[in-house]
Amino acid sequence: MLPWQLITPDLVLSQSIAAITPELMQKHGLRGMILDVDDTIVGNHESEASPEIKVWIDLMRQDYPIWLISNNFSNRRIQNIAENLDLPFRSRAGKPSRRMVRQALEAMKLPPEQVAMIGDRLFTDTLVGNRLGLFTVLVQPPCNNSDKGDNNKKTSLLRVRTNVLRSWEIWLARKSGVNI
Repeated sequence: MLPWQLITPDLVLSQSIAAITPELMQKHGLRGMILDVDDTIVGNHESEASPEIKVWIDLMRQDYPIWLISNNFSNRRIQNIAENLDLPFRSRAGKPSRRMVRQALEAMKLPPEQVAMIGDRLFTDTLVGNRLGLFTVLVQPPCNNSDKGDNNKKTSLLRVRTNVLRSWEIWLARKSGVNI
C-alpha cells in the first residue's frame, strides 16, 4: 500500500453519519461498525447525542454491532455518551494506534473487511481503519449548536481549531494525490 492510500477513505460522505443506511452497509458487504465519537456522533464538547443520532443508532444496532472508539482523554464523558446510547466503548484510544480497534474487532468476531471504521478525520480514523483493512468512511461533523448563544469562548476556539486541523488534513491529502 502506498503512503497516501493509508489516508484515502473507501467512502467520503458530504453528510453526517446519519446518511449511512442499512442499504449502504449491505452494498459494501459490511456487518459491523466502529465509530469515532467527537465530531462524528457528537460535537466536541457535547455530552450526549442528538435525537437524530439516537434514532440512527437504534436503527443500525438492529442489524450491526457498533463500538465507539475515541481518542478523547475524558473517559467519563465518553462513558456517559456510550451508556446513553447503550454501546460498548474505548476512550484514550490513541488512533491511529490499532490496539483499541483490534479489541473491538475481536469482540465483534468479524473480519476487518466486513467492518466500517467511520469518522471525521483522515489522520486518525481513516488511517487506523486502513492500517487494519477495515472499510473506511469519512463523514462530515454533525451540526453543532453548542457554539451558538452564550456559550464560552473555549468551545468556540476548540471548534475553530478542529475545523482548521481537519481542513489542513484534507488539503494535505489532496496535495498528496488523494481524491476527496
